[in-house]
Amino acid sequence: MERWQNKIAVVTGASAGIGAATCKALVEKGMIVVGLARRLEKMENQTRLLIEEQYRNNFHCYKCDVGNEESVKEAFAWIDRTFGGVHVLINNAGVCPKSSLLAADNSQAINAVVNTNLLAVVWCTREAFRIMKQHNFDGHIILVNSLAGHKIPHTPGFSFHIYAPAKHALTAMTEVLRQDFLTEGTKIKVTSISPAGVLTEIVSDVSFLAEGPILKTEDIADAIVYCIQTPPHVQIHDMIIRPVGDTT
Repeated sequence: MERWQNKIAVVTGASAGIGAATCKALVEKGMIVVGLARRLEKMENQTRLLIEEQYRNNFHCYKCDVGNEESVKEAFAWIDRTFGGVHVLINNAGVCPKSSLLAADNSQAINAVVNTNLLAVVWCTREAFRIMKQHNFDGHIILVNSLAGHKIPHTPGFSFHIYAPAKHALTAMTEVLRQDFLTEGTKIKVTSISPAGVLTEIVSDVSFLAEGPILKTEDIADAIVYCIQTPPHVQIHDMIIRPVGDTT
């Protein structure tokens, strides 16, 4: 992590779960971390408390609805003005409805998933890339994907809604971004990290995940650290993480 000492990392969905664990891991590895989330008070209280006191001055919070393009633009403009750039972006924010894709009056839930899980990644990556290129940074973009972005297990009584299609789009987007970064003449890396079930707010009430082998948020944060600390010539394109004994 030597190359990232005192560099700027932006983590979306930083108020809980994988996002909060990732903020803790990166700050304690020597980075300056800006957490983005809608729930500012929770991010300031819960996430900050996860971080050891000696590192807390290097964690900063900014209220941002990543599902809103203007909110994303405003947040990244503030980050650039305040910290002088972005070196690492962790696209982590995500939601998963607990209903069927065929349910009546589910348009609001569909829009929320597409905006947060898919379009937010496009908007945040676009803004981070613009800043990286402007400052000539060879940065790293992480997409927190899902095993459901590669295969959809049959789970009676549970629907993956538009969540799985959105995550499949992230799998394709990883390669599109890799090619676009090459076309732009940069050495910016992109990595998709696809966990199976992780014990977060999203899956805590999904019985087939919560009752089986499950990953911890710290496991995914550790994987993110591993991916970004690879040498400049090494790019981990796609990482799938499953708990031992996983049967999904």
